[in-house]
Amino acid sequence: MNLVIVESPAKAKSIQKYLGKGFEVTSSMGHVRDMPASRLAVDVANNFAPSYVVMKDKEKLVRELKQKAGGCDKIFLATDPDREGEAISWHLAHILGLNLKEANRVTFNEITKNGVLGGMSNPRRVDLDLVNAQQARRILDRLVGYRLSPFVSQKIRRGLSAGRVQSVAVRLIVDREDEIRAFVPEEYWSLDAKLLNGAKKSVKAGFVGDQKGKIELKTKAQTDGILARLQNAQYWVAEIKKGKRTKNPAPPFNTSTLQQEASRRLGFQAQRTMKVAQELYEGMELPGLGTTGLITYMRTDSLRVSEEARQQANEFITECYGRQYLPAQPRVYKSRASAQDGHEAIRPTMPGLSPEKVKGSLSNDQFKLYDLIWKRFLASQMAGCLQDTVKAKLLAANPEEKRQGRHLVFNASGFAVRFDGFTVLYVEATDNEEDEEGETKLPELKEGEPLQLKELLPAQHFTQPPPRFTEASLIKALEESGVGRPSTYASIIGTIVQRGYVVRANKLLSPTELGGALTALLKERFPRIVNVQFTAQMEDSLDEIGKGEKDYIVMLRDFYTDFDSTLTRVKDEMQGVKIELEEDKTDIPCDKCGRMMVIKTGRFGRFLACPGYPECKNAKPLVPETGGVCPKCGEKLVQRKSKKSGRVFYGCSAWPKCDFVTWNVPTDEPCPQCGRTLFQKGRAGKVCLRDGCGFEAK
Repeated sequence: MNLVIVESPAKAKSIQKYLGKGFEVTSSMGHVRDMPASRLAVDVANNFAPSYVVMKDKEKLVRELKQKAGGCDKIFLATDPDREGEAISWHLAHILGLNLKEANRVTFNEITKNGVLGGMSNPRRVDLDLVNAQQARRILDRLVGYRLSPFVSQKIRRGLSAGRVQSVAVRLIVDREDEIRAFVPEEYWSLDAKLLNGAKKSVKAGFVGDQKGKIELKTKAQTDGILARLQNAQYWVAEIKKGKRTKNPAPPFNTSTLQQEASRRLGFQAQRTMKVAQELYEGMELPGLGTTGLITYMRTDSLRVSEEARQQANEFITECYGRQYLPAQPRVYKSRASAQDGHEAIRPTMPGLSPEKVKGSLSNDQFKLYDLIWKRFLASQMAGCLQDTVKAKLLAANPEEKRQGRHLVFNASGFAVRFDGFTVLYVEATDNEEDEEGETKLPELKEGEPLQLKELLPAQHFTQPPPRFTEASLIKALEESGVGRPSTYASIIGTIVQRGYVVRANKLLSPTELGGALTALLKERFPRIVNVQFTAQMEDSLDEIGKGEKDYIVMLRDFYTDFDSTLTRVKDEMQGVKIELEEDKTDIPCDKCGRMMVIKTGRFGRFLACPGYPECKNAKPLVPETGGVCPKCGEKLVQRKSKKSGRVFYGCSAWPKCDFVTWNVPTDEPCPQCGRTLFQKGRAGKVCLRDGCGFEAK
């Protein structure tokens, strides 16, 4: 009997089907060992040696794994094919007493019969270079987090943490907000002309300048001057330029572009995208096929596509659309220079399995993401979109100016699709939707043809500040800066939102005062920690460790020597300094001395405290208000949590004088009969809970 250990039960079920008798496939449920959370667990004096313990919630599972391993002839470690998976295999090897010199590591780029059997036929040793790269990242993060977090907690607010990569992501958002605040809008004008040709077909053209060159319209007075020159002006076509252009498809997805496109098109947050992608990779139960992985491994920075997959895509495209939809030469996409290229691009494992064929077996999220991945991949293998382009130079002048050889210049442009190519299936979304698709189709024009003015359209504009980051644009900025790696973007964004350094509103990310204060402190006192270029260089160093080109202990020592001396110096310089935040102040008076209470953070979360401490030691729980009023006494309604279950309920702020409580959620609507707050009662509708009222709205 052979034992195969994977990370997730879903993947175990898929792989068991392909391996059959003679194999038992089981799951480690992710990591089984880690550094204990209660201490640093890194021996700085002993080459940064980490201390590992079996995770408490995995102790029973580890005992079961050891029992299974004891009765097996061969053990294969088949965790995910990335650094994290390599490290999990290394930990499992230590726990189970496996010989690291033996070839007991297998990887699967896709959970299909060919992918699994191919992986099992090519076992190798655990890659210690990849393990060291992952260990180096964990140790770096542990050193920064466990040494720096107590300091920032002391200086700003208790309970804060300063992550190595997360702090840089917060800085990008804070810096963008600073740009927006400092931005001074500048006025400018546009001037469009609506014209008719001889066939009375409409032409829209934009003003660009005069016979001397380009003119930028900055003010209304300048625009009015141009409009005055256009009084009684004649318009005619001076020049026509016709051309052709080919619009080529975007490459198949890698992790970063999948997260970006799922954010733009589907509104998925990065964590949601990766969760659903993991499900599609591990396998879904399909009629006639059983449990089948639908996509290749979703943590990749490569754009490489196997020849087998390309051929399957070609067959599908030819059958469904015709040979004219295949490119003259197979498309080969070049990955970024920093790409590890360990896996293929993200693609469907079976290109012929269209989304409609599997829709009945997928959840709504799974179908949406598979549909996106499938269309992107198929389109990436298709012919380009051929467009006929037209650019017309139009002149305008009144009779006097025309005699003097003076004129004003307008340009009109447009395109017509000659062959739709890949756009029949998919067009990439963009952060800025003002692209070439906004061009209009021009009517047939001839050089020298007179045009009739229908309307002049002057418009005032102001330059806009740079936009706030969305998840998609932040991921793009992180990737372009070399900060983090695609597999970490989802956790980075989730962490900075969860910790309250950033808020997400209408899909836009903006910093809180807390995030701004933390960034300002780190920029001033620990500039390397939040330096984008330095953090990117650290990522490059980790890549070099993973390739066996750099010693991870030397890298850790170089980093820690400077970090430790900086931290020691800053602690001395900032003794007694405390950074006060406006957002920690409230308008709630202290019951004992009348000062306005502030929000503090303790062992059990945030609470209200008197700023007069230690003279006044008054403190009380921080209870969120709902905006509603108690149906019993008219006091404010507040949100509370059950101590036993943690479930949210609502009660009167005057408790214990008033004992009103309810599980029903208060709304912002008053009762039309008595004026008290209406409550949402499950799916039944809205009700008034005031005794004697009884109003219900279905």
